Amino acid sequence: MLVRGIAGGSGFAEWWISSRRCDSGTQPPERCLFGIMLNISSFLGMATMYVRYKQVQVLMMREKHRVHCLNALGLALGFGSCLGMCVVANFQKSTLLFMHLLGAAMTFGLGMLYVLVESAVSYHMQPHVHSKRVFLVRLAMGLWSLASIIIMIVSSAISYSSLPAVDVILKSHWVPGMPAYTAHLVSTIAEWSVAFSFVTFFLTYIRDFQKITLRAEAELRSNHLYDSTRYNESSRLHHREESPLLAGNI
Repeated sequence: MLVRGIAGGSGFAEWWISSRRCDSGTQPPERCLFGIMLNISSFLGMATMYVRYKQVQVLMMREKHRVHCLNALGLALGFGSCLGMCVVANFQKSTLLFMHLLGAAMTFGLGMLYVLVESAVSYHMQPHVHSKRVFLVRLAMGLWSLASIIIMIVSSAISYSSLPAVDVILKSHWVPGMPAYTAHLVSTIAEWSVAFSFVTFFLTYIRDFQKITLRAEAELRSNHLYDSTRYNESSRLHHREESPLLAGNI
């Protein structure tokens, strides 16, 4: 029994080491959890970007048309990036490679442009809406994401030149010493760096969102749900229900 236990433990250790050296996002059940996480993150990202859009729209109501164009452009780029995140979540590279790469390009490329555009919006908002330091921090986040994307593209190109492109993309197990291993490692680190730059950029919205309150309002126009006109009431109802979506502090 002792020998069997040792053999079983050795087999588990080999499996654990092998799993740590592979792209777990392509293997079930990790890829299922990864997809759920990205879908939820996409929805939350779109909600955050929309709140930011409405806040800037009100704060800069009397400003130049250029600011409102940048604000609308940022919303479109942000929504495109979130859509790409959904594509990445639902089309793994081991099942449908082209769609996965398209989603990744939308997520990182449009996301980086969103950060830079919002940094430009912050430039026009300082110093009368917020301090110059806020703009500099957001600009640093944009340059961080841009540098990480450049490193990711260059390292991926090196990987493709060392091995056939399809083998590099579909390979799930990587061991030190393999061709293109270092380039793959650098590309992975740069990819996570881009993701962290996006998250850090969103954290700069915390203080801004403490100054805004959003509400969802439901207004009753009738006391029934029938389509027939014979059920219409002569008096118009004015019952309303409001629920706060985002409540900030002044």
